[in-house]
Amino acid sequence: MSAPLPRIPVPSATDLPPGITLEQVLADLADDQVSAPSDRVADLVEQVQRAQDHGIDLRVVVVDRDPRIDSQLRDLATEVGTEDGGTVLVLSPGWVGAYSDSLDRVTLEAAQDRTYTGDPVVSTRNFVDSVTEPGPAWTAWTILLILVVAAVAGATALAKAARRRKTDLRPSTPVAGGR
Repeated sequence: MSAPLPRIPVPSATDLPPGITLEQVLADLADDQVSAPSDRVADLVEQVQRAQDHGIDLRVVVVDRDPRIDSQLRDLATEVGTEDGGTVLVLSPGWVGAYSDSLDRVTLEAAQDRTYTGDPVVSTRNFVDSVTEPGPAWTAWTILLILVVAAVAGATALAKAARRRKTDLRPSTPVAGGR
């Protein structure tokens, strides 16, 4: 009797949230880089402008309800970014998806982590704050760490040398009753 062959997963097609088409979103983004309910557009445009002042070409898409799975938001962001370029932030009431052709994935995901507020304007503000704030000065921290390690190694070598000199200078004393 033969065993059944395991099913090999294949990449699935882009899965956008229900009721949303790429063409509709791109058309809505064309004028002000925001696709959102009309009562939120002005505040979101302000955040998009703030990002652009810092050199980030941001587009914001707000979806009125959570999709079936959160990866649908990332898929939408990727599709918009592939067509339009720049950095795309897609928000639903409880999830976030993002894509960028200029920000590294670590920065993008760290910024996404700060966006889970439920309010698209606050979420976008947090996202922009996160991607525009300066990161740690890794070069300075690396140099400092190297200097500390070198100082500890030097102090250890000096202590060993001093201990060795001390034992070398100690007179040898004969053992009592020795032969």
